[in-house]
Order: sequence, then structure tokens, then C-alpha cells
Amino acid sequence: MSLRERVGRWLIGDDAGRADPVAPVNNMADVPISTIRRGSEMFEIFTGVPSVAGLPVVTERSALTISAIWSCVSLIAGAISTLPMNLYSRAPDGERTLRESDDLWWTLNEEFCPRWVASAGWEWLVMSRLFEGDAFARILRKGSAVSGLVPLHPRRVEPVPWKDGSRLAYIVYPEPELADQKIEVLDQDDMLHVPGLGFNGTRSLSPLRHALQNVGGVALAAQNYAGQFFANQARPDYALVSPVEAKFDKEKIEYLRSQIEEQHALRNGQASKPMLLTGGMDIKTITLPNKDAELALTRQLQIEEIARIYNVPPFMIGHNEKTTSWGSGVAEMGTAFVRYVLRRHLNAFQNEINRKFFRTASRLAEFDTFELERADLKTLFETFRSALGRAGETPILTRDEVRRLINYGRTTGGDSFEGPGNAQPAA
Repeated sequence: MSLRERVGRWLIGDDAGRADPVAPVNNMADVPISTIRRGSEMFEIFTGVPSVAGLPVVTERSALTISAIWSCVSLIAGAISTLPMNLYSRAPDGERTLRESDDLWWTLNEEFCPRWVASAGWEWLVMSRLFEGDAFARILRKGSAVSGLVPLHPRRVEPVPWKDGSRLAYIVYPEPELADQKIEVLDQDDMLHVPGLGFNGTRSLSPLRHALQNVGGVALAAQNYAGQFFANQARPDYALVSPVEAKFDKEKIEYLRSQIEEQHALRNGQASKPMLLTGGMDIKTITLPNKDAELALTRQLQIEEIARIYNVPPFMIGHNEKTTSWGSGVAEMGTAFVRYVLRRHLNAFQNEINRKFFRTASRLAEFDTFELERADLKTLFETFRSALGRAGETPILTRDEVRRLINYGRTTGGDSFEGPGNAQPAA
């Protein structure tokens, strides 16, 4: 019986059990077939992105050797991993109250599970979404309460619709390093599945297999060419040109060949001596120089293309050739970064967490982006003064609410709109 047939029987209530993993085979080659499992590097090589027009294959590992991709992914994932996730209670009239002692706060902000600190877990989930299109994490429960999250590699997870198409089940394949693990099937209530662009109800489009397939391949090819160019002492290919009347015997040809080999050899960390050419011979370059080939320009264009794919302004990953239209202040750039880059990712995670963790409108989780959007101190405190209410103005925040935003403690009477620091409107 095939795996899909067993999953189908499980979905209709006839549990067919779990499939045993293939046991490793001893005395085999360096990469035995039994180790080529979902999530492993070899599995990615065999099933990864096909090459385009002879370009290098773009895999998760090879993509991260491109500095622009590394910068974009680390920028987005790193920024989200630093954001605190707050928990709220929501009244029927829409008023929200911060839940400061909720047990879930520790899980979402400090530790997903014993193997995963929360910051690393968020980075992994965001990176999964940026590469594979979907992020997956197993939801651990004690009874009905959520007790932890276990991030999973997207290629270890296969979403399978129920027979009637109303829900999803998830086939979770073993970790490549753990041969004793078994294939598991989880209901969608036990899987955090954060989809990306192109979600069709089962799976999203993979940026690695679509947007980065050509651009990433060109970037890898340019990177490899640049490495070979400088490994060759930044010297282009050349030809030895002799006069028409010159004649060479076998001995002279062998001598010239040895001269060329010695020229390219590195001995004791130093280049060999210059070649000695006789008989009116000359050296002619047969490839274009680095500047004429515009290698640097090609690599710059790839940086802009990759930044465009991830919707990251090039100046935020160190590409300062062009100016930004996001403004010049730190607050303006931070606000634009949250609004145009992070917000779509944050909303996707919030929606999935709220529907899987709470299933009610009375509780919700939300990322706090204040630290990324805050202005300089002078502007920040001017804003707080306005929020507290100047003379003749109605306050919109209490002193304790303002102090909480900058991680200060409460004060006596600080939760009231009356008293010092909270002006009252004139009668």
C-alpha cells in the first residue's frame, strides 16, 4: 500500500500506522541511498531547482553564498526575530487589554521548545518562507493549550488535502540525521503553516524555484567567474603570436609550453618569473579585460534584481549606487521598512497564530514594531508630550502607557488621565 493510500485511510478514520524509515546500509559509498531523505542536502541536489541554459543550479545552500541574497534574508529574518510578540484580550466593543502574564508569552518570545530559542525559531521560519514559500512548525500541546513550537524544514513537510478538500493533513518526514524517526501524519490544527505568494490551498510558490531561478543562477555564474578571474591573478587569456617567417620545431614548442606552465605556477607564495620570448614573438590578449567585460556592472545589476525580488531597497543591503525615496531620517526609513517590507510577513504569521492558537476573536497575538519605527529621542519625546496632552488638549495616553513603550516601570496614579503629566481640556 502506498504512502498516499495510507494517508487517505488515516484521513477517513482508518489508521494504517506509520511507515518505517529505510535503515542505513553499511559498507556503501560515501552517500548511501538511505541517507538521501527529505530535508537533506543530497535530496535538495537531486530534486532542487533545474538549471537554466547551463547556469549553476540554485539551491538553498548555494543561494546563501550570494552576498545579496544573504543580506536580504538576514535583514528581513533578523528584523522579525527582534520584534516582541504581545498577547491581548479583546472585548466585544473592540477594546484591547495587554495580557502581561500569559504563559504563551514565554513560548513566542523566549523559547519555542528545548531545542529552539525563540529568536532562532523566528529566523528559521522567515527564511523558510523567503526560500520555499511556506513556513512550517509543529504545534506542541498539553491538552488543548499550546506548549511549544518545533520549526520544520519545508521539504520535510507535504500538505495533503482531505478527501472532501475541506481541511489539510501534513505528512512529516524524518530528519535526515535521525534514522530512528518515523513518518508522521498531523492534522492541520497541530501544524503552523504560514503560506506565501501563490498559495493554492495546499502549497505556495517557491522563490527559490521561480524568482531566483534565473537571477540566482546568473549571480552564481558571475561570482564563480570573478573567483576564477582573480585566482588567475586577474590575467585574461592570451595567445603567443610569432612572425610569419618563424618556424618552430618540437623542442621549441615544448620549451614555450614549459614557460607558460611556469608562469602560471605559484611557488612559495610568489608568482614565477616573467617569460622569455625569442624570435620576435609577442603576447596578444584574446579575451576582454575586466573593465570592458563589465563584470562589476553585471554583479551590481544582480544585486538590484535580488533586492527587487525581496522588496528590499538596495541601500539597506549596502548597495549605495542610487538614492532612496524613503526619506532621509531614521524614523522615516524604519517606518517604510516595516510598512513595505515586513508588514506582509508579520500579518501572515499573526493570522496563522491567531487562528491556530486561539480560534476566537477575544484573544490575539501581535508583533510590536515600535522599536523599528521609533524616531530620534527629541522627536519621540515631543510626540509623547502631545500624547499626554498639552495645555488645553485632550490626552490620548496615560503616563504608564507612555512609560511602557520605553520599558519603564509604572508610577503611582500613572494609569489615570488625571494628575501631573496628563493635562485636562479647558472647561
